[in-house]
Amino acid sequence: MTQEELDALMDGDIEGIDALEESEENQNDQSEDDLLEGILDEAVEDSEPKDENSEEIYPPPADDKHRVVAQLDEVTKESEEKASQVIDIMDEISEAVSYANEDLNDVLDFFVHQKELFSKLVEKFPHIKTFKTELEKIDEMIEKVKKAIESNEETQDKIMTAMEIMQYQDIHRQKIERVINIMRALIKYMNKLFEGKIDDEERVKSANHIHGDESETVSDEDIEALLEQFGV
Repeated sequence: MTQEELDALMDGDIEGIDALEESEENQNDQSEDDLLEGILDEAVEDSEPKDENSEEIYPPPADDKHRVVAQLDEVTKESEEKASQVIDIMDEISEAVSYANEDLNDVLDFFVHQKELFSKLVEKFPHIKTFKTELEKIDEMIEKVKKAIESNEETQDKIMTAMEIMQYQDIHRQKIERVINIMRALIKYMNKLFEGKIDDEERVKSANHIHGDESETVSDEDIEALLEQFGV
């Protein structure tokens, strides 16, 4: 019991005691409400993003720079053109290597013939060191030509492998085109789904404000500006 209640009791003021008790109960209720409100406020603050500089993300305007299907069409067209150019260049390289191998085979035949000739000379004139030296040089050149031919053949194999890998680019292009076709089909479906029997020109304009609305009114200019932003 508080001092105020004790004084009221000594004075015989029962109503005063009741009023004091009611006042204390109201204060307790109010403190509990304030505590609950504080807890809720803290919970809301915790749920909100901490970054004060964070901004809402809006979709880009539907202009030429942001048209998805158009950009995908450009990607498929350019990638197909570049892939075709790369394959043509690789084909030219492979053809050049093939011509080089033909020339190297002719050179190899020449050195083989020279080897036979100098082998006979070494047999008949073993005391002449020049013939033996030339024969050794011919053997070295034959080995070098053979290695060059083998290297060119390996290069051709790698070129063919690269050209086969480039074929996957066409598969990727087909996958992108499939995505484009699905997107276009969805667009047509959505347009068909929301299609009405009344032309838009014949429709009554939407009211800017309806009785009971608490939000701010939007003018026709604001609506047109919003539509222009999305490219509609």
